Amino acid sequence: MTDAVALPDTDARARRNVAVLVAAQAILGSQMPMTFVAGGLAGNYLATNPCLATLPISLIVFGSMTTAPWLSPLMQRRGRRLGFFIGAFGGAAGALVAAYGLWIGSFALLLAGSYLTGIYMSAQGFYRFAATDLASDSFRPKAISYVMAGGLLSAVIGPQLNKLVQDAYVIPFVGTYLAIAVLNIVGMFLFFALDLPGKVAKAAQGTAARVRSIPELLRTPRIIVAVICAMVAYSLMNLVMTSTPLAVVGCGFTKNNANDIVSAHVLAMFAPSFVTGHLITRFGAPRIIAVGLVCLAAAGLVALQGITLGNFFVALILLGVGWNFGFIGGTSMLAGAHEPHERGRVQGMNDMIVFGFVTLASLSSGGLMNCVGGDVVQGWHSVNYAMVPFLALAGGALWWLARRVE
Repeated sequence: MTDAVALPDTDARARRNVAVLVAAQAILGSQMPMTFVAGGLAGNYLATNPCLATLPISLIVFGSMTTAPWLSPLMQRRGRRLGFFIGAFGGAAGALVAAYGLWIGSFALLLAGSYLTGIYMSAQGFYRFAATDLASDSFRPKAISYVMAGGLLSAVIGPQLNKLVQDAYVIPFVGTYLAIAVLNIVGMFLFFALDLPGKVAKAAQGTAARVRSIPELLRTPRIIVAVICAMVAYSLMNLVMTSTPLAVVGCGFTKNNANDIVSAHVLAMFAPSFVTGHLITRFGAPRIIAVGLVCLAAAGLVALQGITLGNFFVALILLGVGWNFGFIGGTSMLAGAHEPHERGRVQGMNDMIVFGFVTLASLSSGGLMNCVGGDVVQGWHSVNYAMVPFLALAGGALWWLARRVE
């Protein structure tokens, strides 16, 4: 009771917003594992060129990249709630367009729906930042972690729901996209409970301080290293996860096996979030990011050792943990490296860069998987070997930042 009374008002409000955002992450976030399973396999079903099988997932990420630069300033001016409503509406519309594209056999419509789904993905990316808007410095890393932990429920709900609906119609995955539309429509009502509408944005607009330009921001060591590490963690996770359903099915396993592996992966992405914030507070973001990079490297090594279900499960679990430490660590580092009035520009810039490279990763994933080497195994190995230069980039950036601090 003493601790509860001692909480500052800002953290009391921040905790309420965190609870709402956790629920949103759980309900609306369930569509992402469903989309990542369905996208590549549906693309493989409709695309005339197998190298383009993962293009629907690439269009989701591209949609997120091109949405972030205008959605972040809009939320700065008008509040987070409007941006989150726009995201849910985009997710619902995209799912319906993709379902119709599958129904009539149109790859172009599947891609159009995927792009609209990217609007939701962009909005979801700002959940973690919204959690920090009213949080104290000590609560900020924990707030980010708690919101990300909401993905635990989405990791269970999404793949299990997909098992029920993916073959509900004659054409596979039409039911998946219809279920995604329902999740968006139901989930958007959560945002009425947020205690953020316009208040933080107005406070930011009221300041007379100058907002640094993007080149100036990128010359700030902690900002550029945070962006690089978040970019590498997310890109490598997407690179490998995008190819995983294709590799699993291509190696003779079932779609349900693919759903189970993706479920284990998403659980691993979000389960550490209960402690990630505490670890960052205790050891610092750079050390936690470094642990994440080691986990990502271990994921690639395990994947290269064999193509049994055990290899897929262990590799994707390590991939999820590596993403959690790398991405939350990078987000936490970024949140503490700029002024409050720079929030809109910094967060929009960050997500544009991060999802720009994630787009390239998902585009590369299908090409590496289906068009490099003579069979599925060689393609899967190519995907995992492609992680090496990016891990070196992020590791080098952390080393450079540590030397500057010394």
